[in-house]
Amino acid sequence: MKQLSSGKKISELDNYCHFFRGVSFKEKRILNEAKNSFHKISKEFQFYKTTKNFLGQIALEQNEFQKAINYFTEFENLDETNSFNIKKGELNHNLGICYLHLNDYEKAEFYLLKGTKIQEKEKDTILLIGAYGDIANLYYNQYKDNLAIPYFEKAYQLSKKIKRYDLKKTSALNMAVVEENKKNLEKSLFYRKEAEKWNDSLTDQNKIWALANVEKKFAVRQKQKEIEVLQVKNEIRETQRNGLFIIALLLLIIFGIWLYFYLQKIKKNKIILTQKENLDELNATKDKLFSIVSHDLRASVNTLKSSNSKLLLHLKSNNYEELDGLLHKNAVVANSTYNLLDNLLNWANQQTNQIYFQKESLHLFSVIKQVEYNYKPLVLEKNIELKIEIDKNTFVFMDLESLKIILRNLLDNSLKFTNEKGIISIYTKDYDLKYVQLIIEDTGTGMSEEVIKELLQESTQLAKKFNKEAIGTGLGMQLCKSMLLKNEGKINIESQEGIGTKIILFLPKYMPNE
Repeated sequence: MKQLSSGKKISELDNYCHFFRGVSFKEKRILNEAKNSFHKISKEFQFYKTTKNFLGQIALEQNEFQKAINYFTEFENLDETNSFNIKKGELNHNLGICYLHLNDYEKAEFYLLKGTKIQEKEKDTILLIGAYGDIANLYYNQYKDNLAIPYFEKAYQLSKKIKRYDLKKTSALNMAVVEENKKNLEKSLFYRKEAEKWNDSLTDQNKIWALANVEKKFAVRQKQKEIEVLQVKNEIRETQRNGLFIIALLLLIIFGIWLYFYLQKIKKNKIILTQKENLDELNATKDKLFSIVSHDLRASVNTLKSSNSKLLLHLKSNNYEELDGLLHKNAVVANSTYNLLDNLLNWANQQTNQIYFQKESLHLFSVIKQVEYNYKPLVLEKNIELKIEIDKNTFVFMDLESLKIILRNLLDNSLKFTNEKGIISIYTKDYDLKYVQLIIEDTGTGMSEEVIKELLQESTQLAKKFNKEAIGTGLGMQLCKSMLLKNEGKINIESQEGIGTKIILFLPKYMPNE
């Protein structure tokens, strides 16, 4: 009913609702309500013609014969196989009945005979009994007994084949009237007795139906009581189930809240534990770093102190040849010490995120030449051959200071671990569209697989110091790795002990669209 009272534009669903409502009222003989429902159906409805046929039937039953004719005549030209459930035989019969009541016997005869002919083809016995009776009454009203009697007889003969007591009674009464008018009283009495018999049967049947209706109503009431009891029980069960559901839901919410805070606590403890481990690792690195730095600085200062004492003695004795060697030695020690302090400062800045970082296009050859300039004295001191074969058209996309720190540390290591008259080669290889390879290869002391593995592993701890005589902490390699990572580069090491080391850097190329 909500759908029918929405007040909006009639939809297809509304049409169906009105249609089925009208059919229901019509079957229950509530004709005015049925008519009201059918009138609310729009013309666009799929079964609108069926609706108008129903309205015609209602008008016929309410004795509005002309209105019924207006409805029925719209469907005279429909095919036999129409899709509106409108039977042509019934339609013509209804038109005939309307004209009969309007005393238009000619049209009544036309439509009744036409409808009966169609119904004879359909072999619907019950409809034919009514059709024959109506045609007989048509002729009887016009005193055409000779035409009426055959149809009364046909209706009577067909009534013998069915179990409808009302039709049997009507057919027998019609025959009684026919025989009475023919002055054949014996036959008329026979038919009247038969009609009374069928009337008694009909009365008995009605009594049975009435009793069945009473029993049905009683059974319905009993069933209704059972349903009401079941509804009460179901309501109690529903209440209990809802109570249990609410309790379970509350317990689940409480458990969820507890679980959330428990997981948060575990997560927080994991973060604290990770931070503690990182802090312990950093503290261990710091302690190790300061231990090595203090040792190396002390060694460097002692070397400089001893060298300066010798320098003063040779200066007093005018031994200038020895002075030159001592000065070069002091320069090497000072350079190593400077690099150590520079790495320490860079490491500290990196730990506190104070390093300025700006990636840009860099001419690789120019940057390498700048770094090489700072190491010329050491290269000359150790009589090392430094080969630089860099493609002058190579540009990389990196932070300038990061690249210089990487190159200084790697070149410093190569010079540190390459003996006098050794060779250091710096050259490039085109790797792929994204990277260019920068290779620093030396003929130094080399290193074992264990050392390579330790240098390349991802850790904030410093690598072990394998060369006791060299000034260094392993901090330089850590800086190189972190700077390369920040610049989206990579590093690889190939080395053999006693032969030399090859450091391979994968530097990101500069792309013009960056």
